Amino acid sequence: MPETKAISHTLPLSRRAFVASSALSALAIGAATQARASDPHHRRLTHTDDFDYAVTRSDEEWRAMLTQDEYDIMRRGNTEFPKSSPLWNEQRNGLYHCKGCDLEAYDARWKVPLDKGWVFFTHSQTNAVLTGIDGPVAEYGNAMGDSTIAHVEVHCRRCGCHLGHLLPVDGHQVHCINGAALTFEAAAA
Repeated sequence: MPETKAISHTLPLSRRAFVASSALSALAIGAATQARASDPHHRRLTHTDDFDYAVTRSDEEWRAMLTQDEYDIMRRGNTEFPKSSPLWNEQRNGLYHCKGCDLEAYDARWKVPLDKGWVFFTHSQTNAVLTGIDGPVAEYGNAMGDSTIAHVEVHCRRCGCHLGHLLPVDGHQVHCINGAALTFEAAAA
């Protein structure tokens, strides 16, 4: 089992810790941990092995088309650092596409402006995403040390790339998406 590292309380809260705190809002969350996108010990996606996706590539092809951070996020299920993608604060009308296969996944009309550092939507385009169980992931944990809580992962239904998670925020279920997994096409003026 890979070793997880505790991160100082002075660093920004990771999305993994944010997801855990949202799901466990009634509990006091202990020290936040950071699941860095470049962590080579993070789990590989397993849902891609048991579903026939329309777009498939070898591991070598994925690595050739994506940066290391994009690969770790989209193919290994990792999470980008908060506010590391310019898309988290994109305010123009337009469409968000899966970076792995260019599938139209989200419309800017459904974007939720939250100052958390990731791209939030109320829902995806019809038939654009699939969900799976992500976890339990040790770095989620909770104040009582329980790392058995699983979360709902969102991935592209055409190529299987990890996009983010579904999670409750302020009483609403939202798609919390990594900007690194998306491309943005602004609407014509």
